[in-house]
Amino acid sequence: MMKTKRLYGFLLLGVIATSLIVVSCTKNDQSSSSDVPANKQNVSLYMTDGPGFFDNVFIDIRSVQALVDTCDKSDSGSDDHGGDNGDGHGWDDNSGNGSCAVWEDLNVKAGVYDLLTLRNGVDTLMAQGNISIGSVKKIRITLGTNNSLVKDSITYPINVAANASITIVLKGHEWDEFEPKKKRLWLDFDIARSIVQVRNNEFHLIPVIHCFTRVKTGAIEGRVQPREAYSVISAWNNADTVYALPDREGRFSIHGLQEGSYTLFVNGSNGYTDTTINNISVGVGQSAKLETTILHK
Repeated sequence: MMKTKRLYGFLLLGVIATSLIVVSCTKNDQSSSSDVPANKQNVSLYMTDGPGFFDNVFIDIRSVQALVDTCDKSDSGSDDHGGDNGDGHGWDDNSGNGSCAVWEDLNVKAGVYDLLTLRNGVDTLMAQGNISIGSVKKIRITLGTNNSLVKDSITYPINVAANASITIVLKGHEWDEFEPKKKRLWLDFDIARSIVQVRNNEFHLIPVIHCFTRVKTGAIEGRVQPREAYSVISAWNNADTVYALPDREGRFSIHGLQEGSYTLFVNGSNGYTDTTINNISVGVGQSAKLETTILHK
């Protein structure tokens, strides 16, 4: 298993594109379903973060839209909590399904988000709104130009084209319908894969976003000591690898995991040894809670 320096180099490798790519979904609303108008559904988008090795990552979010297929009512009013992840890749466009496809604006908390404050299970309500009944096929996030990151206390711009957008492709069944006509979905912004350094201190955004709901996925939670080890956590199985950085108290939380068995690797620094934990069972809607891991020199 690679050490921190090698892992850091690996995470920053990537291919630069001239526009933002389409990413596909692979993280409590207090109002009642009676508040949703007739012939409408209420959707809520939460944003959370898969961490990267920076002090801060600031992303300027201007607007959020949903592409609704009003002819496809198959996901409306359903009580399906099974997983059904999309797998589309391509360039952002305005295409739809003929006259049935309608782009609708969501109410968005526009502004600059520090994504690294949204790690270890922390999230924020990014956008919400009442939209037409139908299957949501795409989500489009339009970015502003005030994008930057802080690395070793120095601020650098993140290269993003003006009015660039991120399009997330859905199959329509990814949502958690927690009440009739009320749905929610979490967008996990994978910083480790999304920020690409092409040359010395030049950074580009190539967005990688995973979509999930807590009711359809599981989690791993734990704690690593001592703080001085500055640990990097990775968990993987045959399908995916995810990362976490413990907080100041050493606690970490990895959400949006598909059901299955995982291996967790604790990568220590400052002379502390590494540790591997095997056969962690993750169930749907459950969190596997690990005992505190103590690293030693």
